[in-house]
Amino acid sequence: MSVKLLRVREGEGAVESGPVVQEKVLSGMPQQLTEHFFTNAKENFFCGVWSSDAGKWTLTYSEDEFCYIIDGEAIITDADGVSEKVSAGDAFCIPAGFEGTWETIGSVKKFYAIYEE
Repeated sequence: MSVKLLRVREGEGAVESGPVVQEKVLSGMPQQLTEHFFTNAKENFFCGVWSSDAGKWTLTYSEDEFCYIIDGEAIITDADGVSEKVSAGDAFCIPAGFEGTWETIGSVKKFYAIYEE
């Protein structure tokens, strides 16, 4: 059996859109759009492109996530109140167990790859 390379191209994934879960929202009425490109056979690794408009909400991570900001900027604040601004061109990982907030400034788009035990 031959395994093929899977290209990731915007406009070719499964699209899902809607608001951030209301119970998590701290400010604004953020809408998000996710384009899923790949899920592995074990269904514990995913990748795609995610975007949102302005708003702030709480985060609780059970997964490890690699992010690359394609466009826009956001502020990520951990449970201790330490904030980091991320913007186009930034790459970073959010480890499982992270708790804090995500605040989209204007709008943001990121490529993500998620692994969950």
